[in-house]
Amino acid sequence: MSVGAIIAIVIAIIVIVAAGVLAATELRRRALRRRFGDEYDRLVQEKGARQAEAELTARQRRLASLDIRDLNYEQRAGYARQWATVQERFVDGPADAVRRADELIVAVERTRGYPADDPDETLEALTVDHASAVEGYRQARDVATREDTASTEQYRQALLGYRNLFISLVGSPDGVSADETSPDIAPAIAARKE
Repeated sequence: MSVGAIIAIVIAIIVIVAAGVLAATELRRRALRRRFGDEYDRLVQEKGARQAEAELTARQRRLASLDIRDLNYEQRAGYARQWATVQERFVDGPADAVRRADELIVAVERTRGYPADDPDETLEALTVDHASAVEGYRQARDVATREDTASTEQYRQALLGYRNLFISLVGSPDGVSADETSPDIAPAIAARKE
């Protein structure tokens, strides 16, 4: 075999390997973007693509090391009843309802096995499986920490942010259709099953 042929083969192998690496990188990037959604875009803008992807991959590894548990039916129904109470309190005390919503979310996180004692670590862990609800949660926590300086509309938006995460964390009680997953009606469903 001539030297020219060997060089051509080596160049072809290098091109094929490079194409494979680029394809694998693009597949990984798409998988992360699909899983993390807006969180992926936020981190890419903040840190650049490589650092963001490394951080999101590290978050996945950290979450895999946690003992994240699903809630059983009784836990779901109990939390749904508590959520209904939080929503009912909103009319008379928006700030108190948002504070109680935050406390309830922390209780659910703790029960599920998330690191609820460290808000930053919890937020990062939540982005792995609940990415679509995290931005609203972030904003809700911001409003909750402002105490009485927020407007009623800001409290309402915060409660909606907590509600989205609540639904994502709690899910629907066993045997309940997707149309019946709203925390507003979960207590009625639980009572119907008892």
